[in-house]
Amino acid sequence: MGIQLFDDWSGKVAKSFDLKFLKGCKIGVDATYFLRSLPKESLQPALGGVPLCLETKAIARINNLQTAGLQLHFVFNGLDSGIGYDPVARAARAAEANHKAFSIYEARHAAEANEVFRSSGLSDITSMSETLKKILYEHGIPFTVAPYSALAQLVYYERHPSQYIDAVYGPSDLFCFGIDKMITNFKPEASQFDWIDRRDCLADLGNISSHVFIDALMLAGSDLLPMFPSFMNQTVYPKPPTFRSIVQVISTSGASVPRLCAQSLANPSVKTQYLDQYKRAMARIRHHVVITAEGDVEALNKEIAPDDIHECIGLRLPEELYMYLSRGMLRPRVLNWLTSGKINITQPLAGGDGQPYQDLVKTQLEPLRRQALSLLTKPINWYFRFEDITTRLWFDPTYEGKFKIEPLLSATDQLSTWHVKNDLIADFTNEDMPSGSLSFALLTLGNVDLAAKTVTPKPKVGHEPLKLPNEILANVVWRFLQLRGYVDEQHQLTEWGKILETALDAAGTRKDQEEAVFIAVELLRFELVSPDTMFLGYAGAPEHGTDIEKRNVMMVSRVACLGKIRHQPKAYSGPLSRHLLAYQSIISNLQASLRDLVEMILTAMFLEGSVNRDRDDWMQLSLGLPFYEEHSCALGVLTMHYLDELCLYTSEATSKVTRSAVREKGQSWIQNSDFSGSLDDAFQVWDALYKGVKAAGNKVKDRQMWDEVNEWLSERK
Repeated sequence: MGIQLFDDWSGKVAKSFDLKFLKGCKIGVDATYFLRSLPKESLQPALGGVPLCLETKAIARINNLQTAGLQLHFVFNGLDSGIGYDPVARAARAAEANHKAFSIYEARHAAEANEVFRSSGLSDITSMSETLKKILYEHGIPFTVAPYSALAQLVYYERHPSQYIDAVYGPSDLFCFGIDKMITNFKPEASQFDWIDRRDCLADLGNISSHVFIDALMLAGSDLLPMFPSFMNQTVYPKPPTFRSIVQVISTSGASVPRLCAQSLANPSVKTQYLDQYKRAMARIRHHVVITAEGDVEALNKEIAPDDIHECIGLRLPEELYMYLSRGMLRPRVLNWLTSGKINITQPLAGGDGQPYQDLVKTQLEPLRRQALSLLTKPINWYFRFEDITTRLWFDPTYEGKFKIEPLLSATDQLSTWHVKNDLIADFTNEDMPSGSLSFALLTLGNVDLAAKTVTPKPKVGHEPLKLPNEILANVVWRFLQLRGYVDEQHQLTEWGKILETALDAAGTRKDQEEAVFIAVELLRFELVSPDTMFLGYAGAPEHGTDIEKRNVMMVSRVACLGKIRHQPKAYSGPLSRHLLAYQSIISNLQASLRDLVEMILTAMFLEGSVNRDRDDWMQLSLGLPFYEEHSCALGVLTMHYLDELCLYTSEATSKVTRSAVREKGQSWIQNSDFSGSLDDAFQVWDALYKGVKAAGNKVKDRQMWDEVNEWLSERK
């Protein structure tokens, strides 16, 4: 982003101080800036998911600051407040950068490819943010999710008379919100931090005014506003302009952005489109929305805010929803759909060229998105029921999947008979099978008599809301299983429910394994577990053996992508596969949609009064539900290379000596992994899914192929 221009210049005016000056101070931390400041894992964009050593790096940085005597309070971004950039275009640029890096890798220039992956700066901040919330919660470090911009919330905290925080650590965008000083860098190894003062910046730039300074920050490009189009014109600017030159351009235009836009004769759209974006961005900054000290959610300077400020920020939601968001109980994704009226389906890092992937995000996941919106909308203001929601697809710009939520509101009514109390739940809960687990939900309903007892409609009078976490979690997962068709209205397992029960019974007790098997069954229903050529032209498919052996390796490796690699808290160093990254994109989208459903079920239960709201265990509830964390395709890559290597041994491939030798060799391919243990985990996911396939009978196509692959694999484990 263009704001890097400022960061490069600002080093000249930054001052370094000893960390001891901050001892005992409470520092507000912009979570996104913190995540971007951590050392990059160069191959993370090639694997998907979150960086394998994110937790280790984050905790190490936090511990260093706490050891120096600092108290930290993290603030995360909330809803999109009419952001100035186009998410579809941004994702397309990221996919193009990833394509370039993979092309270099596939040309056998691994070291150069690593650098391209690293310099591309690609990272899924959304997934990383959810992981960071989990880390902070588990280590007792406070955080808040802002209603909209984390920067606005941090400035509010810093300026409040009660001085909730003493200083802010974050990006230069903070100056746009009126902050005077900020920390831009911590250097714990030198026991120092970097500090920038607005007055020093203004003086170094020739004693310019504050509004010229802010305009320069805005036009340099950031999440607040795209870079001024003329600065991206390589004819006019063969090299990116410096921040100082941007200040000069604004100053010579009478310190007026409208005048500068009017002078852009080479690009007439700048006069209208960019100027409108600029004005909207300034309105969002001037009237930014925060959570106040009293717990209210309001726009600053609201007494002078225009009546149509929602056109710049977005539709206002009930304050109850902002509170759940602020505590980390739910993510902003579905709320954004509702406030913006748009669902942007963006290009994945792998490119998303395959027809199966495009069919999934366009057609197959659409009912899940509509159900999530229906669950959210039913308990709140009727206004939202009649709003148009438009789906935008990066691969089909002409598509406009417009729909209204009102006809979809039956989702909540279907779930009205789940108010099961703890006395029925406690007997089945244990350490290996907590009440929020999928296995627990299916075990209880597998007993026909017990399932009948769970039919518990909410009484019209005398209703006692659910209070205990295990009550809430169990009821959420049961409701989720009914929405997904595994449980019927009488709370009995359907045919697919029995298939899932069989598969989960073999999945083991680990949460990641259980969720991997569940998603595998979902993919099976979508007919997306197959050896078909889904991503034509993508390298990284099996290379050795016969066509049948390649088919077998592909099947097992795709299933393995659902699992989690056993890996030391170090950066990944090993082979890559664009083909399996593309399959991970399928998994990622499905998992996100399943998580949306789970979160909206929980949220609807709170909104409709089925759950006691007097509590402080919001993150406990969020973490207790399935599909919280997204994994990479690393386990699939590991599995593919093991099985592909075995194909080179032809008749010796099934011998114990060969298999042991290849496992040992595999440890050198992915050095920081537990190669053999990871492989066993991958095979357990396969075994569990195969048992589900056997139980499914004619519901699954190509049964003979499944049997052939399983028999082939059983000799190579």
